[in-house]
This record gives sequence, C-alpha cells and structure tokens, in this order.
Amino acid sequence: MKIGIFAKTFPRPSLEQTLDAVRAHGLDCVQFNLACAGLPSMPDQLEDSVVERVRREMEARAFQMAAISGTFNMSHPEPREREAGLRRLRILAAACERLGTRVITLCTGTRDRQDMWRRHPDNDTPQAWQDLTTCMAQALKIADEYNVTLGFEPEVANVIDTARKGRRLLDEMKSPRLKVVMDAANLFRQGELARMPAMLAEAFELLAEDIIIAHAKDLSRDGEAGYQAAGTGVLDYSLYLRLLRGIGYDGPLILHSLDEAQVGQAVAFLRGQLQEVEAEKR
Repeated sequence: MKIGIFAKTFPRPSLEQTLDAVRAHGLDCVQFNLACAGLPSMPDQLEDSVVERVRREMEARAFQMAAISGTFNMSHPEPREREAGLRRLRILAAACERLGTRVITLCTGTRDRQDMWRRHPDNDTPQAWQDLTTCMAQALKIADEYNVTLGFEPEVANVIDTARKGRRLLDEMKSPRLKVVMDAANLFRQGELARMPAMLAEAFELLAEDIIIAHAKDLSRDGEAGYQAAGTGVLDYSLYLRLLRGIGYDGPLILHSLDEAQVGQAVAFLRGQLQEVEAEKR
C-alpha cells in the first residue's frame, strides 16, 4: 500500500507550493482537488491551460494522482441541483486523462439542502434512493463516455450509509465503472462502535472486490463520519490494514481530515502500522 494524502490538506497560495508541501512530507501520491489550482472543486468550465499546468507540475514531481474530487450532492431533493452537478462532472471527466487520473470520487449525498455531508431523516426514503440511483446512472454514462471510474464512499451521513447499501447500489448499477472508496471511519452509526470487528469484517466481505481506494482517518464516536487524524481516535487500524492486505489491496491509502501540523505524526503512524502488518506475512 502507498501512503498518500488529500492535496488540499496544505493550503498554499499556489499549486506549486501545495505540491511542494506534499513532497516535504515524503509523499508522492495525492487525491487531488481543483481547489488547489485556485478553482472550485467542480468548476463550470476548465481551461486547457489549467489542466496542462496541473499535469506539468504533477509530472515534474513524479506524483501519482490517485483520484480527483468530483463530489456533489447526488441525492439533493431538487432535480436542478443534481443536474448542475452532473454538468460539472462531465467537465471534470472530460479532463481526467489530461490531468493524469482515471478515478473521480463522489458523494452519494443527502436530502439536506445545505450540506451534502449532513444526515437527514429522509435519506432512508424510497424517493431518496430513486433520486440517487437515477443520478448515478447518468453519472455512469458520463464515465463510460470518458473512460473513467467513479468511486463512492459509504458514509453514515449519506444515503449510502452502510456497506450493505453500498453493495445494493453496486448490484443495481451493474457497471464496471462504479467502485468503492473504503473509509472504515465512516461506517459506524449510533450505537455500533462496540461491534467494530464484526462490522469491518462484514464491510470487506460485501465490498472487497470493488474497493479502488482506501482512506485513512479516525473517529472518536459513532453516529457521524470520522473527522480526526489517523491514529488519534478509536479505529482499530491493525484490523483495518489486515483486512485490506487480506484482499490483496496494494493501492493508495489516502490521509485526510487532519491539520497540516498533524501530517508528520499521521504518516509515521501509518508507516508503523503497515510495517507491522507486513511483518505478519513473513
């Protein structure tokens, strides 16, 4: 597994300074966000000059762009909001090959109108599921057109809030273009932390064959997504990494939800955990 990080962890005045900050921590793998190039994450237009600059600066540092953020509220109750997100997704997908990635990360969304990361009681309704799957089907047509893969993340605040719902979505969409971003810190609804080993094992049993990226952060309580630096909460990282290793996963392990000041400690923590897991193989 290769340790990477959300590039926007390092707020800098320029793209070049942001990437240099990533390099300073000994990392060369990022999940990219166009905010690092001074744009909205999902812009209404994307100039060729910006795309060329991002590609040039990534290549100059021999960086891997594991994925690029394409998150919008795919379950927003207003159709025009979902349609706007799809228009912007097309712009992003059309640029992916030139940017140097084939993976776009998504948010399955919520019925909350203001915050796509905030849970809403209507997330469990049949209409929310219908709106999400209709939107996802359209997104997958875009993915087919531009030869990209879409990665969604089961998260307690979103319509896809469990591994089982993630499996259901994959089975309904029936598309090789749809994959999973595994983030173990996002799986525990209220009252479920005590079942961590069983829940992680179930998540991997259901989703293992479709995991394309793994995230690395932590949580201190159940009922909401984790928002802490890896190694500072209660997630059983030894188990999480053993499960990833057990399915043969050797892709990116992307740090996020941490302050820049925490990066060094989090990288050291992950490296130590990975060394222990690898030692078990010998």
